[in-house]
Amino acid sequence: MALRKPIITLLGHVDHGKSSILDQIRGTSIVSREAGGITQAIGCSIVPLETIQKICGALLNSLKLNLTIPGLLFIDSPGHAAFTSLRKRGGSLADIAILVVDINEGFKPQTIESIEILKANKVPFIVAANKIDLQAGWGYNKEKFLLENVNNFDYNIQGEFEKRIYKLVGQFNDLGIQSERFDRVDDYTKQVAIVPVSAITGQGIPELLMVLTGLAQRYLEQQLNIDENGPAKGTILEVKEEKGLGITLNTIIYQGKVHVGDTLVIGGIDEAKTVKIRALLEPAELADMREKKSLFKNVKEVTAATGVKIAAPGLEGSIAGMPLRTGDDLEALKKEVQEEVGEVVSEESEDEGVIIKADTIGGLEALRHLLEEKKIPIASASLGDVTKKDLSKIESMKSKNEFYGVLLAFNISIPQEIEELAKVKKLTLISNQVIYQTIDEYEAYVDNLKKAIELKEFTKLVRPCKFAVLKGYTFRQSNPAIVGVEIEIGRIKTGDPVMNIEGRKISIVKSLQEGKDSVSVAEQGKQLAMALDNVTVGRQVDEGDFLYSDIPEEDFKKLKVLKKHLHQMELVVLKEIAEIKRKNNAVWGVG
Repeated sequence: MALRKPIITLLGHVDHGKSSILDQIRGTSIVSREAGGITQAIGCSIVPLETIQKICGALLNSLKLNLTIPGLLFIDSPGHAAFTSLRKRGGSLADIAILVVDINEGFKPQTIESIEILKANKVPFIVAANKIDLQAGWGYNKEKFLLENVNNFDYNIQGEFEKRIYKLVGQFNDLGIQSERFDRVDDYTKQVAIVPVSAITGQGIPELLMVLTGLAQRYLEQQLNIDENGPAKGTILEVKEEKGLGITLNTIIYQGKVHVGDTLVIGGIDEAKTVKIRALLEPAELADMREKKSLFKNVKEVTAATGVKIAAPGLEGSIAGMPLRTGDDLEALKKEVQEEVGEVVSEESEDEGVIIKADTIGGLEALRHLLEEKKIPIASASLGDVTKKDLSKIESMKSKNEFYGVLLAFNISIPQEIEELAKVKKLTLISNQVIYQTIDEYEAYVDNLKKAIELKEFTKLVRPCKFAVLKGYTFRQSNPAIVGVEIEIGRIKTGDPVMNIEGRKISIVKSLQEGKDSVSVAEQGKQLAMALDNVTVGRQVDEGDFLYSDIPEEDFKKLKVLKKHLHQMELVVLKEIAEIKRKNNAVWGVG
């Protein structure tokens, strides 16, 4: 048994400095070569123990921290996809995470998404509060560590610095997370440590590494202890075509040892497959797996935890996020990896729920996690672009339950013909590159659907209405009586029952005419002719009378529930109608 390197991932908003921080640690300049300074592909970097000791230097000595871990394995990924391909059975591939936040901007949408994913996967994390160098008046003495520098600032600069730190503390608190500046943390198991850093100057990087390694050694030793000579377990980070090698897999091996010539079991959508490893290409220390081939070295074997590029015939169709295994019992391993895949991918289900899709198995799992946290059921979970088959699933689900007849897509494209077909069929597709925004849009869809159903129900109800029979405007005395009316409050429609001031039903609105036009609804303030069946003017109704809509008791109960859709004056008339009814029946409309 031996300690392996802890696997570290960086998360955060797209331009808050994840790759720049990693560059400072590596002493490389990947950011300058990437388009727009943003990481373009998932990669990883091995940081050996000697580098950590060199960067932290006197800090380790002052704390008498004896490092026992063999180094760190950093994973770097694009902003929106951070973390979502990093999975193993039972949770995250990462042992610990660094959440990068711009100290000047605070939380952004992807910051919150990152926190949600970390919480869902129960991954411990520390915060790199980046870009401290942008604060006005900020100075930097390379000979001094962070806190010594801060303590030498004048009162105003220190005050502004504290203000920014405690804004972050407040934002974490709003999410139910306790946090504190790293040197003030009382209990690392209860508080998240915030380490102020500058990826540009390197200030705070020694402190960040010190907190990271200290936490890993103190709290993660048990999960870092592995049988380094046992069968290998790993995950595909990226599938790439390399000149001269064909399809290759950038992988993380988190347990055991893998050799050239080993048979590798790879999880798939329908079934697992096996390939024979032709070559293992390991990135040079402090290099990144995405760098060109010259920075890789051919090795005969690798031991966890490490990143390694695997070349083998038959890798076509491999998918990022899929599990890898080596071992003797290939059939048992195939079954094991497919069980793992089945926990995330479920194409068909009898149950009611939403349909979800993502580009990687890790992205699918992250979406699934957050939906399950919100108690939103899932009927189907699959990978790849939206297809006609998916539209059939939505249609089928919509016929069972309109609230679940929706497709939620994370980080995938929707072909134009599919989008147009969905519009024709009136099917809802929600697609976003931020997972929690996908869920927010779904919740908004549900709210709007509830309102639409309520309003549909509401329009069928007899609404409160009070109207006057105008004097001198009797156009016909009976069969049906036709009288001029003025709608004082509310609205009434053809077919609605009418009662008098004693609460006795006298008629039903047969028709309404405004000028020369027949109308179906009479609104407040309107004067128009109303035809009333089974009444005679001078007997059941007189000119000058006030009449009301005769609301059925069941409609009244529903109106109480839907009263937010009624105007204030309608609520007054609703109360008036209830009081009239209760003179004859004390419990009318109660309950």
